[in-house]
Amino acid sequence: MARTAVVTGGTRGIGAAIAIKLKENGYNVAACYGGDEARAKSFTEVTGIPAYKFDVGDFEACKAALKKIEHEVGHVDVLVNNAGITRDTTMKRMSFEQWNEVIQTNLSSCFNMCQAVWDGMLTRSFGRIVNIGSINGQAGQYGQVNYAAAKSGIHGFTKALAQEGASKGITVNAIAPGYIDTDMVRAVPPNVLEKIVAKIPVGRLGRADEIARGVMFLVADDGGFITGSTLSINGGQHMY
Repeated sequence: MARTAVVTGGTRGIGAAIAIKLKENGYNVAACYGGDEARAKSFTEVTGIPAYKFDVGDFEACKAALKKIEHEVGHVDVLVNNAGITRDTTMKRMSFEQWNEVIQTNLSSCFNMCQAVWDGMLTRSFGRIVNIGSINGQAGQYGQVNYAAAKSGIHGFTKALAQEGASKGITVNAIAPGYIDTDMVRAVPPNVLEKIVAKIPVGRLGRADEIARGVMFLVADDGGFITGSTLSINGGQHMY
């Protein structure tokens, strides 16, 4: 029987590429999103992947959504925590709301979603969790203390939870993408983007499908000996 995968932030960018790649490889997939309903509707129409709208930063909303997904799609074997936002500014200008919004959406969401699927994975003695971190959680970035803290927290969260699942058939890994050709990165001013690409040894931005390939490697049924690891996919920009 096909395994079921849930991808947060799954209707656009890296998340959409992951959801599509999982479906292409035979998984039943549910994509989660928080805002753009038109984009989500279009994604579902094109891919056939159902999209579920809820706030991943809200613990109770995650519990309710996962209950609905398990009823409509299947019990969750694979969870990809990809949802993320930016609220970039310097410490001098950053409000608590800008700090907290990023922490809740990017980091607390990992707890919320994992908590909602953990008991089921323990009961079935199988689970694959992949948390999407960032090169900026490894190296830091000017004007991103909120984002860098959240993504760095993901890497620690991954290592700790991996130890809890290791003897239970559950693996927990992270991927740390570098600069990927998505709407978020393309919104960067052209002169800044040129400077970013100049620092990437392979000489280009990454592609969303390259992150999706990494996810497929980590969620495979025969990947049970890989856990607590962070796979850096960044074109050699930061070797960590």
